[in-house]
Amino acid sequence: MNNVFKKIEQNKVIAVLRGMSPEKVLPAAEALVNGGVKTLEITADTPEIEALLAKLNTRFDDDVIIGAGTVLDTQTAATLIDAGANFIFSPNVCTETISVTKEKGVISIPGALTPTEIVEAYQSGADAVKVFPANALGPNYLKSINGPLSHIPLVPTGGINQENMPFYFQKNVIAVGLGRSLVNADAINQHNNYIELTNKARAFMALVDGKGE
Repeated sequence: MNNVFKKIEQNKVIAVLRGMSPEKVLPAAEALVNGGVKTLEITADTPEIEALLAKLNTRFDDDVIIGAGTVLDTQTAATLIDAGANFIFSPNVCTETISVTKEKGVISIPGALTPTEIVEAYQSGADAVKVFPANALGPNYLKSINGPLSHIPLVPTGGINQENMPFYFQKNVIAVGLGRSLVNADAINQHNNYIELTNKARAFMALVDGKGE
């Protein structure tokens, strides 16, 4: 489990695959990995998600971390962990879901926004806290949070793009979650834009590495 958390920290970018047709998920994941993005979150509402988690874990080696997102309850968390999810992301703080996730030896990253919610999540056993929706308050909010709560690893998610992502990393976050700005499910479902997806992934990772514009 600690090894998974370290890899999430090292990878820096978490790609959120939401609203994607099941048959598109594996080629989209391959495109992201080819572009250097090695932490992939499949949302719990994806059809056939249990089978997809198994396929993705079989397809990739341990350098690629596969997890589940938008997990709202304990039963879903347990089911998806059993199917192969290496981390559980939620948009909210549900202490029972955190407990089940930790009992099963998996990384728990619930979503919170206020200082009270963030502290509650962490004290309940979360490994890190997803600050969501991050774009509601912006990067400077993360700076304010980091003052009194610097011991809590933060993962801002929501509205992060190539223009503002560097500012989030300046606020001492361990990783960022990227949704539509990286993975445009509509474009992939309709046009199979896997080359464009790889190029986007490379552009984001170049910013992480300090090589982007």
